[in-house]
Amino acid sequence: MLHKKRIKKAVSTIMAFVLLLLVLQAGSIQKVGAVDTGNDDWLHSVNNKIYDKYGNEVWLTGANWFGFNCTENVFHGAWYDVKEILTEIANRGIGLLRIPISTELLYSWMVGTPNKVSSVTAANNPPYHVCNPDFVDPATGKVKNSMEIFDLIIGYCKELGIKVMIDIHSPDSNNSGHNYPLWYGLNTATAGEITTRKWIDTQVWLADKYKNDDTILAFDLKNEPHGTRGYAAEEPDNFAKWDNTTDENNWRYAAETCAREILSVNPNLLIVIEGIEQYPKTELGYTYQTPDIWGASKEQSPYNGGWWGGNLRGVKDYPVDLGTLNCQIVYSPHDYGPSVYNQSWFDKDFTTQTLLDDYWYDSWAYIDDQGIAPLLIGEWGGHMDGGKNEKWMTLLRDYIVDKRLHHTFWCINPNSGDTGGLLGHDWKTWDEAKYQLLKPALWQTDDGKFIGLDHEIPLGKNGISLGEYYQN
Repeated sequence: MLHKKRIKKAVSTIMAFVLLLLVLQAGSIQKVGAVDTGNDDWLHSVNNKIYDKYGNEVWLTGANWFGFNCTENVFHGAWYDVKEILTEIANRGIGLLRIPISTELLYSWMVGTPNKVSSVTAANNPPYHVCNPDFVDPATGKVKNSMEIFDLIIGYCKELGIKVMIDIHSPDSNNSGHNYPLWYGLNTATAGEITTRKWIDTQVWLADKYKNDDTILAFDLKNEPHGTRGYAAEEPDNFAKWDNTTDENNWRYAAETCAREILSVNPNLLIVIEGIEQYPKTELGYTYQTPDIWGASKEQSPYNGGWWGGNLRGVKDYPVDLGTLNCQIVYSPHDYGPSVYNQSWFDKDFTTQTLLDDYWYDSWAYIDDQGIAPLLIGEWGGHMDGGKNEKWMTLLRDYIVDKRLHHTFWCINPNSGDTGGLLGHDWKTWDEAKYQLLKPALWQTDDGKFIGLDHEIPLGKNGISLGEYYQN
């Protein structure tokens, strides 16, 4: 027979354990802590809005950090403490990180021979083992390969409440790879010819690899497809077009094909589809069979031009059709100011209304205005010049906020020549004036708490989780 004191002690222990469980459960309900226990942060759209799985509207706001698309095969700035930089990114409310990457690098991962990070990058002072000890294999003392480092970075993002959008920035690992107009057609040292099939297969492979990890929420299928029709009688095939053909250089057809295959392995991903550069004036009967006219004015040309990736006029005539998965489509223009190139719509005392009339509305804003699909401005930004470019940035920022357009600012990196970055060249000092311009376009509560896209993990030290915001 048990002694009464032992019975009381046992009962007391059980009650304490039950109380502890209740406390832990209450903490879970209130989304306390930094552990993501579910795969439940996937998103979808209805008309021009994006929602979480519970039907709560979300606003995707963030920035770009490039490097995995370049010859270094890793974030630029990785010679400093990457986790420290990401921590500050989260603390400042950047909840979606667009990560440019190359098909060549993805191919090396897919076939099991991951490209190494650049020796130049690895040799920078201070070296990896000082500022990024996780990047070094403790058994060999050597820097880990590019895929291992990428996986670590995705883990950091998860910890910090940052979500990720993958951007297929170029076929090859090339610091100027964005200049190449198409998603196929190059030969590389490590992947051979980059074909349309490789471009699709590598994305399907990555989608499958991360299908049970909702840190990566979206795939931007190809950065800035572009090129112009030209003046030849015969239609060339070295530019990106948007029509109803199955030609290999038809970006609409390629995006639709690629999206279907990605969604076959993970139907929860957002599929982000950029525009092109030039679209025929179909309302006047022109098609890509029509040669452009040498020396023609903007009004006389058979084509409407735009920024690379910024022309989504084709959606009105030939929308991407994924059937029941159209709810995963997000269209994504890029838009820049006169510091990148002085377009004709800047040759006046421009206002929001003139920008809409001269370019924005017919090129992309109509998609949001008519409720066709959500818009995510994948790149915008530039130098703080105290003049026209800063004025343009402010006007676009205000339009983004007014319409709650999704966006990722270009960029974190200080080494973007025609825009500059949010960080200085020490990869630590922030351009506070530029950040203050961006800050009103970051999702936050009325009292200034940044709202993350993870239901359980708050966005940095100054933010809250999506679950806390909606009390899910």
